[in-house]
Amino acid sequence: MIPTLVIVGRPNVGKSTLFNRLTRSRDAIVADIPGLTRDRHYGRGRVGHKSYIVVDTGGLEPVALDGVMQAMAQQTLLAIDEADAVALVVDGRQGLTAQDRAIAQQLRKTGRRIWLVVNKAEGMQPATVNAEFHELALGDPLAISAAHGDGVSDLAELMTADFAERVEPAEDAADESRPRIAIVGRPNVGKSTLVNALLGEERVVVFDQPGTTRDSIYIDFERAGRPYTLIDTAGMRRRGNITDVIEKFSVIKTLQAIEDANVVILVLDARDMIVDQDAHIAGYIVEAGRAMVVAVNKWDGLNGMQREAAKGTLERKLNFIEFAPVHYISALAGTGIKALLDAVAGAYLAAMVKLPTPKLTRALEAAIARQAPPRGGAFRPKMRYAHQGGSNPPRIIIHGTGLSRVSDSYKRYLERFFREAFQLKGTPLKIEFRQAVNPYDKRRARR
Repeated sequence: MIPTLVIVGRPNVGKSTLFNRLTRSRDAIVADIPGLTRDRHYGRGRVGHKSYIVVDTGGLEPVALDGVMQAMAQQTLLAIDEADAVALVVDGRQGLTAQDRAIAQQLRKTGRRIWLVVNKAEGMQPATVNAEFHELALGDPLAISAAHGDGVSDLAELMTADFAERVEPAEDAADESRPRIAIVGRPNVGKSTLVNALLGEERVVVFDQPGTTRDSIYIDFERAGRPYTLIDTAGMRRRGNITDVIEKFSVIKTLQAIEDANVVILVLDARDMIVDQDAHIAGYIVEAGRAMVVAVNKWDGLNGMQREAAKGTLERKLNFIEFAPVHYISALAGTGIKALLDAVAGAYLAAMVKLPTPKLTRALEAAIARQAPPRGGAFRPKMRYAHQGGSNPPRIIIHGTGLSRVSDSYKRYLERFFREAFQLKGTPLKIEFRQAVNPYDKRRARR
């Protein structure tokens, strides 16, 4: 069994910095702002021949009774329940606080193995910085500096010492059969609620306040025996409205999540109609070449006239993503979720499809027979054969002569024809032309 190591502590003691050190990544956003991390954030790490799972958590406020801080505390307690070992991180420069005492008392009741980690101890004598933390009665404190990496390897070795080594399958083989699904959209459209509906549990913080999610959270899960990885992302506002530096980092993380995904679920708010920012986000997904499924959320709160108006606006403003299936759902009530996930599975298969060259060439010939390319000057472009050049998205390479004169409208015609011929629903299609070179053209040879 791979041990699960959970990092807890009050806000701004360096938990996310330690997470990045233990996973040797920059997956968690780090800034000198309390309360930055709000959801459980999972990562993989290794020390020697031992692997482990690390869970970063939001700042634990034991006395929080309501609001987003209470939701964050609940997520932290859920992470502790699934932990094999817990690292309680305290701030060595600020010293012992009443909140540290309250958290330690709460952790002792869990029965988990607790490691007391005194962070920000760079340039300080360990005996001096550790002295007052013995009061917590959690064993010998371990002084580290997550920012500089001091003592982090020793911490990982200590926390995994009681666990046996386990041979892990190759990462590429594991990822090949696990579609990565990014859930994106404007703030407060219900992305985190949709994540929880897909998982069947309160996995991420949901709060009626825009910007609750700040980081991109990767979550592995299974549905109907099929493994998936969900990526919950921060809401994307118009660039001109982004002034907070943390929000800028969050948007960057969202864009990276789109690039990392196989399929993107674009979540829209049916009550707010469709705005220009929705079209901007959809355009970025298309530019990234990712398969897409549109989820129109909060559909249950609309009457018949409002639904017809929403559908009309959707067709008008997002007509450039005609390849993407649209599903009308209620993430809060759980309606339409199964059909949405079925569409995601179909879009993934379309994005990763393998198309044999003979079938592609026959489809190309059929497309030309139905509608030949228009003349470009004195000659008509001649397309000889086609083959696949890649997946996610599918790329079709067409070889021939005079292809530089093929119009954009005819290229779009070919895209629609290939998509219909091979039933590629949910994925964009990229067509590239390769111009044949005449070996007897001396002018080209000199170039």
